[in-house]
Amino acid sequence: MSECVFCAIAAGSIPSDTVLETDEVLAFRDLDPQAPTHVLVIPKMHFDNVADLTRDNP
Repeated sequence: MSECVFCAIAAGSIPSDTVLETDEVLAFRDLDPQAPTHVLVIPKMHFDNVADLTRDNP
């Protein structure tokens, strides 16, 4: 199985146009924006399913 593209972006292996970075999340501009402002916000920790995100698991 190949590495998750979002994990690679969060690790800095794939460059991104960072808008905001904290210890827990990374926000960056989408490479193929569908709106004038299109920013993706991802957790730095890998989750297989967005339903696994909770307040206890930032």
